[in-house]
Amino acid sequence: MSNIKLITFDLDDTFWDIGPVIINAELTTRKWLEEKVGAIDWGDMESFLALRKDLAKEDPSLYWDLGKLRREIFRFKLAPIASDEAELNELVEDSFNYFLDKRHEVIFYDGVIDALKDLSTRYELGVLTNGNADIYRLNIGEYFKFSVSSLDVQSNKPDKEHFQKALDLSGFNSNEVIHIGDHQVNDVIGALNIGMKAIWFNKEKVNWEQEVSKPAEILDWYNYKIIDEIA
Repeated sequence: MSNIKLITFDLDDTFWDIGPVIINAELTTRKWLEEKVGAIDWGDMESFLALRKDLAKEDPSLYWDLGKLRREIFRFKLAPIASDEAELNELVEDSFNYFLDKRHEVIFYDGVIDALKDLSTRYELGVLTNGNADIYRLNIGEYFKFSVSSLDVQSNKPDKEHFQKALDLSGFNSNEVIHIGDHQVNDVIGALNIGMKAIWFNKEKVNWEQEVSKPAEILDWYNYKIIDEIA
């Protein structure tokens, strides 16, 4: 009988392609906002990334609090436009909430929902994410016992805090857990370092580049049955 009791999952680029989701959320939020306040100098991608970096230097919590980071970006861009602090705060919150709604307009990879529905009948399931997607705003929330974000543990994978929180919430030992995710370091190495098993979601069929042996991999969610074999 399997000794695996819990399976934890990454979200972005494991259950859906995050790139199109963020681009759509960014562009639609900008359009919506400019319809309210007029033209905004958003700058190019290089300046946007530089702003993120500068803001995080001033406040290191922005490395793991993505909601706060997004609000601070809006605050920086809207400050020259808002008439006073009260209007600025309202615009920031409205913009963030609009962006967050769009950020949850994800398209699941084929087979994800069927796999989760089946796996949840045999294992407890959890989420460990560096992002700010909330599974309980999606139609998969019913399959999960818990979800841990970087905000919850004030840290990012591959640091141990996500993985330790999963053990604390579930009451299981590390050797009773499999973690599945797309990132070689954040997901696979992070899980292995705390004693969990790991499965690499490798949809793009890229090469394994870490010094440890390549773990079992899932190329798409139709072949999720490999999880039972490993468990």
